[in-house]
Amino acid sequence: MSSDPWGRVDETGTVYVRTADGEQVVGSWQAGSPEEALAYFERKYEGLVVEIGLLEKRVKTTDLSAKDATTAIDHLRTQVDEHHAVGDLAALRVRLDKLVETVEARREERKAAKAKQADEARTAKEALVAEAEELAASEQWRSAGERLRALVDTWKGLPRLDRKADDELWHRFSHARSAFSKRRKAHFASLDAQREDARKAKEKLVAEAESLSGSTDWGPTAARYRDLMAEWKAVGRAQREAEDDLWSRFRGAQDVFFQARSEVFAERDAEQQVNLTHKEELAVEAEKLLPVTDLKAARAAFRSINERWEAIGHVPRDARPKIEGRMHAVERAIQEAEEAEWRRTNPEARARAAGLTGQLQAAVDKLQEQVDKARAAGNDAKADKLAKELEGRKALLDQALKGLEEFGG
Repeated sequence: MSSDPWGRVDETGTVYVRTADGEQVVGSWQAGSPEEALAYFERKYEGLVVEIGLLEKRVKTTDLSAKDATTAIDHLRTQVDEHHAVGDLAALRVRLDKLVETVEARREERKAAKAKQADEARTAKEALVAEAEELAASEQWRSAGERLRALVDTWKGLPRLDRKADDELWHRFSHARSAFSKRRKAHFASLDAQREDARKAKEKLVAEAESLSGSTDWGPTAARYRDLMAEWKAVGRAQREAEDDLWSRFRGAQDVFFQARSEVFAERDAEQQVNLTHKEELAVEAEKLLPVTDLKAARAAFRSINERWEAIGHVPRDARPKIEGRMHAVERAIQEAEEAEWRRTNPEARARAAGLTGQLQAAVDKLQEQVDKARAAGNDAKADKLAKELEGRKALLDQALKGLEEFGG
């Protein structure tokens, strides 16, 4: 018979393992010595130790599910309970019991983590739904559309909730996206219609602009082009391709007209500059007639100068007031000389001037006499009043005498 601290082999070859409940039969051994029998069943025990150790490591370091871990523990516990190994089987049961506790603890941790993850996922999805519903009313079509697409990607990365809750949130989320898409589609359909109307309106503007490009009616045509430009801006934009093509034609028609006008105006400006030089020479010639000493000769000379002036044509607009002002000054001086000569030589006017002077002289003499009488009578108040009236009549008499002098005295 052979034995060790955990087992023995009796004389019949039966192998026993010692437990707290007494010896338990492990098996029988007939092929060799008792020592070999114990060694064999001890190796089976070591195998169980290794398997339990590996399972402990897997539970500790991997994401082995609680279900798979429990199945593995039950399998090992069955082997231990069947007493087919020699060794400290009670110690193995203790390790398996602790392993059960560890698995249960891990199960609870995972359950709590899963619950927390579900709460976080719900909160995140509710936030996505709220933002999507807010974006559904936006008119920032591009940025809102891009943001909604990003929200979908975020949604796909979140864990699923229970079916009912997940379906309800997804329904709201999907509805918000659909509402936005519907509004955006309607907006761009309306925009397309507006742009089509704009294209038709601008086609008409381009046709008119092109029909005017060859006009030589410079002022009215330029004004009409300004009106066409204002109408163009008020119409709004057509589709991009049509807008670019129509604008090119519209501007091209204007450029043809304004280029032609510029060339004509440049030629006209050069001609008017030459005209200005000639008129400046005539203005100098006219100014030499002043002061007027020989009215008849001055009048004839000015008439000749004016005829040549009228034959010259236009001068630049900004120079016109000054050069014409010089000629008008000479013309006014000659007219004033004519008026003075007329007054001097007109018998009727001379007679009227003489009569007026006589009347004023008589009035002055009479007032002087009245002033003297009032002074003599001591009536100074009346004398002062009459004296003031006398001063006024004397001033009128002086003016009349000067006028009379112009008629030759």
